[in-house]
Amino acid sequence: MATEDENPSQPDITALLKDQTSACKAARAAIAGGGEVMLYDGQPPQWMVLGIAATRLRRSLRIGLTTLGLDESVEILRALHRDERLRTGNIVPADRSWFFTLYFDATGTELLACSAVKNERPSRGDGHKLQR
Repeated sequence: MATEDENPSQPDITALLKDQTSACKAARAAIAGGGEVMLYDGQPPQWMVLGIAATRLRRSLRIGLTTLGLDESVEILRALHRDERLRTGNIVPADRSWFFTLYFDATGTELLACSAVKNERPSRGDGHKLQR
């Protein structure tokens, strides 16, 4: 029989979402509405996670996708040490209207940031839609 140490329980993500970014409130609502939370075991370095988030921000702005807290998350990640290890996760709301990304410390016990990109068709213009 597995002990608690062998199979640690998933942290209470809702409790960790404490307004680190403007996406946290919407992420809490997504979980409360039956959204699926996924935490990943890997611990990539800060520079890799930052690169992905920054690319997602640039691309979202370029094609006109609406974002929540993505710009704030990039700044939070940028302030961390380059070799620091992080964990990530996602929240997919039941209606699939947004895609949330969670950024944790290496232990997965401290939520550093949360961002979201709206699941929508890209605009044809030079859209720049950040929601606060």
